[in-house]
Amino acid sequence: MTERFFNRQDEQKRLRRAMNARGGALAVIYGRRRCGKSTLLQRVISAQDVYYLADQKEPSLQIRDLAAEADRVVPHFSSAGYATWDSLLLNLNTRLDRPISLCIDEFPYLAQQSPALPSILQKYIDGPGAKNLNLILCGSSQRMMHGLVLERTAPLYGRALEILKIEPLKAGWIRDGLGLKGDKAVEAYSVWGGVPRYWELALPFDGLEEGIRELVLDRNGVLHEEPMGLLLDDMRSAVQPYSLLSVIGQGCHRLSEIAACLGKPATSLLRPLVQLVDLGYVRRETPFGENTKSTRRTLYKIADPFLLFHFRFIQPNKSQLEVGSVPAVAKAVRKQLPLHVSAVWEELARASVPFSGIGGYEWGPASRWWGTGTDGGPMEVDVVAESLDG
Repeated sequence: MTERFFNRQDEQKRLRRAMNARGGALAVIYGRRRCGKSTLLQRVISAQDVYYLADQKEPSLQIRDLAAEADRVVPHFSSAGYATWDSLLLNLNTRLDRPISLCIDEFPYLAQQSPALPSILQKYIDGPGAKNLNLILCGSSQRMMHGLVLERTAPLYGRALEILKIEPLKAGWIRDGLGLKGDKAVEAYSVWGGVPRYWELALPFDGLEEGIRELVLDRNGVLHEEPMGLLLDDMRSAVQPYSLLSVIGQGCHRLSEIAACLGKPATSLLRPLVQLVDLGYVRRETPFGENTKSTRRTLYKIADPFLLFHFRFIQPNKSQLEVGSVPAVAKAVRKQLPLHVSAVWEELARASVPFSGIGGYEWGPASRWWGTGTDGGPMEVDVVAESLDG
């Protein structure tokens, strides 16, 4: 199935500008899987460019396969045979009579098998002489792409003209993705989030309930094990992050509560929580107006709607689903889904405040506030924001 394409106009513009800038330009694209990185690349590159989807084969086979892809723009290029990445890049650059883009998708696979490759690319970019190859490096492992390009010690640090992080789309795009409006759009977003490939997978089904049953509840469903795959893209082991998401999804939000549920010292959980925050899977929540660095009232919430749905409904019922009790779990989901939707709706309401123009004013980011009310009892306000007009 061809993946439909939504939005990303700014990303297309930036990529095209980088690739038209000069020979030897580098652009980097990274982000969570299924958010449209590969589709974006296919929109930007032309038939005169070289696109190569890397995998986990031996380097000699990767070199052979990339050379074969280059045959389309340089006839018989692969017939010479290349022993190293260095020789392939040098010969391809020399034999080109015009600038083209070489796009390597899932670049971390190549770097894992050929650790010297980033330094070889740096040598090409920094080296003298005419350059006919522009480079686009793309990857779903956010941790590895960060280490290969964004860390100060990385060989490619500071070389990229564009670094684009492709994130899930805003909720409004689900109207185009699934043809839904109003409360139906919010319900769908509360399950699938802003990941366009999830929308694509859900589209053929007759309603949200059937999509949930076939894609997520069924143990053979395409998205049944999706969270584990997401974590393994970026973690050496998924055990601790999966456990953290499990207890947060079941209602443990304070660090002390999370630590107690896992039987771990709170200090040992700070680093993996920071990693989950950096990946966009968890968010920190503090009462409006409090200093985020000094407050002790931080809560940890699952930030992504699909992951929140999974860890509320799928993970706690894994044993039932494994033995085929899909109807019973589906019934429980149907009963509890409105509460889940309402929580996601509150987040959408807060996110909309800076763009709302309420009362004719401009507003800063909105958040919750909770604490002690004027009567001395507990009090909570769902949406609080400060006017930027003073």
